[in-house]
Amino acid sequence: MLKIGNYNAFKLRLDGLGSDAWNDRVAAVRELDPDLLGVQEIVVDAPNTPREQWDAVAADTVKAFADDCGLTAKITPTAGYPHGMAMAADGHPHRAWYTAALWKPGTACYVPDSYRPLGVPDFWHGLTTAAFDIGAPEPLTLVVYQGDPFRPDWRFQEALRIKGLLRRTGGVKPAVVVGDFNALSAVQVPGPYGTLDYYDAEVYATQGHDDLESQVQEGTIGGTQLADRRQTEMLLRNGYMVDAAAHLGAPWQATVGHWADGQGDPDPWGERRIDLILVSRPVAPALTAYGVLDSAAALAGSDHRIIWATVDPALIAVEAGGR
Repeated sequence: MLKIGNYNAFKLRLDGLGSDAWNDRVAAVRELDPDLLGVQEIVVDAPNTPREQWDAVAADTVKAFADDCGLTAKITPTAGYPHGMAMAADGHPHRAWYTAALWKPGTACYVPDSYRPLGVPDFWHGLTTAAFDIGAPEPLTLVVYQGDPFRPDWRFQEALRIKGLLRRTGGVKPAVVVGDFNALSAVQVPGPYGTLDYYDAEVYATQGHDDLESQVQEGTIGGTQLADRRQTEMLLRNGYMVDAAAHLGAPWQATVGHWADGQGDPDPWGERRIDLILVSRPVAPALTAYGVLDSAAALAGSDHRIIWATVDPALIAVEAGGR
């Protein structure tokens, strides 16, 4: 089985190397022991780091974290990607936030020249994508994503771009999209009365804080306050992708909300599930398990829990346009 995880590591910075927080994050990843891991919120101290050094510092951060976790993110440097790490910058001139793809050497084999980093204007945060030989009929594409935290319409546009990255004539590539989606999923499951209900309840319906515009449908504040789910609704349509947790019937678990205000950034939202693992149609039959890491190290290390899923490479299908 191949274990795939995702970790928003809460502003992981190189100057935190060796700190309790850094060590908690490393301990959590080592507990998980993933074969593929997406990481978000790798951050450079932009105000105090020369702009031309941002990528180099981020690459050093990714390498140090991967090394400590027993993983790698190393790719062959090129003229266009000189830092040799599978990471992506957001591309903003005054912000330095990164995502990265990490993997276990010898289990997941990086496919040369498959790494691509994308940032603005397509993605508010950097998006990292790379393909891996896992012993399946064709390589598995890993997409590491962090959704726009403020704008539902931008998240929808980001999802359209992800869909475009994975499409092929007559089908979709074998792929896994992991990340902090910064929104509730649109996946539905059978309800108790023969209806289809959202796997993630309408948690915003009774909230009244100032940040609701970033999460609810336009025009519903003060009324039904329904979550804006367009981002995943489009990705899940027609089974193009499935949400691993709901697809496997896993008990609902929050991925955020365990840090109280004053520990990290202010959190007016309460417990939610905004960290997701989506797999494309060819990979859906290969899903075997899903879980959320709730160890002491995982809960202490970040305001986001680590999520994971396992996949049987032998059960991954090939759609039209594949080899």
